[in-house]
Amino acid sequence: MEMQNELDRLVFFEHARKTAETTYAKNPNDVENLIRWGGALLELAQFQPPAESKEMVIDAVSKLDEALVASPKKHDALWCMGNACTQLAFYTPDSHEAKEFFDKATLYYQQALDEEPGNELYRKSLEVAAKTPELHAEVQQGLAQQARSAPSTSASAKGPKSKKNNDLTYDICGWIILAVGLVAWVGFAKSNMPPPPPPR
Repeated sequence: MEMQNELDRLVFFEHARKTAETTYAKNPNDVENLIRWGGALLELAQFQPPAESKEMVIDAVSKLDEALVASPKKHDALWCMGNACTQLAFYTPDSHEAKEFFDKATLYYQQALDEEPGNELYRKSLEVAAKTPELHAEVQQGLAQQARSAPSTSASAKGPKSKKNNDLTYDICGWIILAVGLVAWVGFAKSNMPPPPPPR
């Protein structure tokens, strides 16, 4: 069942990406479309190998940049940009470079919250952003340990600390992915709503 849900998500966001691409060809200044396109790319990046995923996130950043140039205070674009910066930080093994991405993400989350103070998703994203550099260090440490361990080492020998780190990583990444997906889905649904009936 979970595999079917993943396939459904993949199909949904690929359709959203293609629709946004077509809309962009007709109207490159449509800010909502640029945000939907960026959000769809962020979602699709989760289904790609790391190198392709990073490129897809970079492409999402360029779409969100376009949206923010046209509308600098667009809260959902700011929030999506925070998510993109967070994803880029996790692709960056160097802690100093990753910290720059995390700092940018925090700034974008704060700006989104400033524009829409009652938004709990933005508030939660800002709270989680404070913990992401620590999580990044744990993930990088875990990756380094995996690289050093011999292939014959069993997964059970890694102990509960490694499992706890992986669980936390998946929890935070899962919430970020879910949130990006919800925003992209809502934006896509709004763009495909039928027009209201004409007045009588």
